[in-house]
Amino acid sequence: MKTIKEKNKRQGYASKMTKLAIIPFTVLLETVFLKKQFSQKIKLSLLLLLLGVGIASITDLQLNFVGTILSLLAIVTTCVGQILTNTIQKRLNVSSTQLLYQSAPFQAAILFVSGPPVDQFLTKQNVFSHNYTPIVLGFIILSCLIAVSVNFSTFLVIGKTSPVTYQVLGHLKTCLVLAFGYTLLHDPFTERNILGILIAIVGMGLYSYFCTNENKKKQLGELPVGPQIKDKDTTPLLAVKTMGHQDKESAEVKKSSKDSLV
Repeated sequence: MKTIKEKNKRQGYASKMTKLAIIPFTVLLETVFLKKQFSQKIKLSLLLLLLGVGIASITDLQLNFVGTILSLLAIVTTCVGQILTNTIQKRLNVSSTQLLYQSAPFQAAILFVSGPPVDQFLTKQNVFSHNYTPIVLGFIILSCLIAVSVNFSTFLVIGKTSPVTYQVLGHLKTCLVLAFGYTLLHDPFTERNILGILIAIVGMGLYSYFCTNENKKKQLGELPVGPQIKDKDTTPLLAVKTMGHQDKESAEVKKSSKDSLV
């Protein structure tokens, strides 16, 4: 869906708008279907982050119907895919490597069947009629290796953190691309870009700070389980002591009764 969207966007309606919409839609889906709660502080930090990225990267909002529809489809498929990636790993207790190993063959089969017709529809050329030189094949193999690395890192980050955190890292990449583009390639850079990047960095810092504090509170909330275990451990000791005392009394009773009989 992302490839089709990129082909149909016109006059500056870039995929950056789609990336900005992924975080709110992910939060909405997780809240409605997974009953996950996001604090007001985290929502505020995400809003600040999206505002900064939007100021820094969005310069043209002209839309067209086809590009808008395909962008919406890209948002839905991306959010659902990332949420399922996180949910499956945690519910089934599988690693990112295991999930990628099981899902990659199905993804490859779907792309192999749907890719050539879509390419022919968009480019009016048959992908199998191209002259594949050794250099072209080498770049194709390199592209496949990079794609595997990207998929592995995606599954790993989403499984260890969350889909929202993964998207926050993606926006950090956007800010770094803008900064390095200006530093290394001397791309046009205005005060608006600088302001947007600074706002986005503040939003990322607040998001990280609030998430860390909430995780600490959750861990502290689980600590009172310790005294319960301690009480359970001490109970058998008391029981053994009581039983020993009862045995001692019964032994004394038996001894006294024996003496009386004598």
